[in-house]
Amino acid sequence: MAALAQDIRAAFSLQKLDHVWTDTHYVGLQFPDPAHPNTLHWVDEAGRPGEQLPLEDPDVYCPYSATGNATGKLVYAHYGRPEDLQHLRTRGVELAGRLLLVRLGMISFAQKVASAQDFGAGGVLIYPDPADFPQDPHKPGLSSNRAVYGHVHLGTGDPYTPGFPSFNQTQFPPVQSSGLPSIPAQPISADIASLLLRKLEGPVAPQEWQGWLPDSFYRLGPGPGLHLGVNNHRASTPISNIFGCIEGRSEPDHYVVIGAQRDAWGPGAAKSAVGTAILLELVRTFSSMVSNGFQPRRSLLFISWDGGDFGSVGSTEWLEVMWYPGQVARQWREVRRAFIFHTPHPQGYLSLLHLKAVVYVSLDNAVLGDDKFHAKTSPLLVSLIENILKQVDSPNQSGQTLYEQVAVNNHNWDAEVIQPLPMDSSAYSFTAFAGVPAIEFSFVEDGQVYPFLHTKDDTYENLHRVLRGRLPAVAQAVAQLAGQLLIRLSHDHLLPLDFGRYGDVVLRHIGNLNEFSGDLKARGLTLQWVYSARGDYIRAAEKLRKEIYSSEESDERLTRMYNVRIMRVEFYFLSQYVSPADSPFRHIFLGRGDHTLGALLDHVRLLRTSSSGALGAASSAVGSGLGFQESRFRRQLALLTWTLQGAANALSGDVWNIDNNF
Repeated sequence: MAALAQDIRAAFSLQKLDHVWTDTHYVGLQFPDPAHPNTLHWVDEAGRPGEQLPLEDPDVYCPYSATGNATGKLVYAHYGRPEDLQHLRTRGVELAGRLLLVRLGMISFAQKVASAQDFGAGGVLIYPDPADFPQDPHKPGLSSNRAVYGHVHLGTGDPYTPGFPSFNQTQFPPVQSSGLPSIPAQPISADIASLLLRKLEGPVAPQEWQGWLPDSFYRLGPGPGLHLGVNNHRASTPISNIFGCIEGRSEPDHYVVIGAQRDAWGPGAAKSAVGTAILLELVRTFSSMVSNGFQPRRSLLFISWDGGDFGSVGSTEWLEVMWYPGQVARQWREVRRAFIFHTPHPQGYLSLLHLKAVVYVSLDNAVLGDDKFHAKTSPLLVSLIENILKQVDSPNQSGQTLYEQVAVNNHNWDAEVIQPLPMDSSAYSFTAFAGVPAIEFSFVEDGQVYPFLHTKDDTYENLHRVLRGRLPAVAQAVAQLAGQLLIRLSHDHLLPLDFGRYGDVVLRHIGNLNEFSGDLKARGLTLQWVYSARGDYIRAAEKLRKEIYSSEESDERLTRMYNVRIMRVEFYFLSQYVSPADSPFRHIFLGRGDHTLGALLDHVRLLRTSSSGALGAASSAVGSGLGFQESRFRRQLALLTWTLQGAANALSGDVWNIDNNF
């Protein structure tokens, strides 16, 4: 990794970039202990460890798993989602103290372990089921003795310094991320999972829970006793992010960021190598354009991230620099001088990131297939993506653009293409934590997942075979998409961000809440505040559109003012009423916590489930064990409404008026 970091910096330095630099963080990473490998044993009726089950590859583990031992009977829990565990509970299968056997897929490793912990499980074993992977005889498949790696921190960044950037010798309060699990977790292969399933007793699993492991009849359990020992150890490890900048002509202090993860567990062909190759090609291309006279209005910042496979550690550490003062700011002073961040405040990057960053474009996981195209993004970018898809040729449909490919059988193209940003994307922290619109796009196989991600088999040869030799064509399409995005975002006179689109997002969520309006009215409660704030946001968006339409495009001062207001839209959806240290993902639509619209909806659903005594599938309900609480509802509604109203006021240019009427 150190040699690769030097190569990337050298490649940046060869191009016509205005600034190139590296920053190093010392982060807490977790690794397996070669002297004390993780173990799995059968346990006899007396509770004594018996025969050891072979974990084929001692290098495969779950970073940030709790260390220690867990002993209990085995239960098969499908994908380990909250609804899966609730189904087990309704079937009378005890989960407290059990070891859960869960399949890879549907949700992240971290979400599986967090759900198991919420339901009282003692530990988690995660395996790849053949039913979830392609079984095409003409394509390579995952070996049955191969386990899959995945971190289990329900968050991003260094979990041992939450909210603080991890520089060497910097002192931090003794806190840990609330997303660290308290139960052990371990990946296992399909072969080991098959041995375990054959021993399970109890009721037969539902038909949709049945997998394709040979000679395995899927029962729920409980089964025989198991003993899991996890001996991973934490180590302070240096990671290096590498930066290259092309300064803008008219708005040099506004910048478009594009990044790719450089590290990978194993060869990482799909995970990081494709994205890094595209990043280097974009650096070369834009450098050549600048040499030939191209002058972007806004700055372009190219970044090669480290620590991505541990939960976007490198990118999150860079974001955390923004609001931690003092010693860190002093270490970044030279960087800020070099990169034209003119600010009178010594807080580093993040205190001003929403004032400076236009968009973040992630190149991670860009090529996992060639059949379908997905864009995980903020609503602000949807219209721009639609326009760019019409300009890029499809890599697998001759004579068609990408837009024609995705819209041919579906007039509602965005339902087919657009997805929310997942927490395991490096782009997630930019939006949910820093309030910067972000996008990560991928080509994937139709109905199938790339089987080698996070394994030692994620090689160039396997990726090339999965794509049937089409890897160069698909990678070129990704590079063209990213390049067109960068040109539009860095060069358009007015930023091409659709600030009105969030009105539709709020309306869609309100539609889900309306189902419970009768239940709320029966308790003397109403959602009128949210309706009012949503109306104010729509009117503010229309007011800004009219102002822009009637203004002179040649007025640079006015254009800059409009661009600043458009840039800040995403930031104003971060709740200002919760602490970033306690709730780092403050975005009311994308974040996590009681302040989000999703949490409000989960809580309102308890109006119907609590009366019947069921706990519901919402993790907040599971964690608290409580039903609907009127005081909590009022607080959630107030937090949500104030944030939405603040976004409307900011968009209108009147941030001080808390009772704005348009």
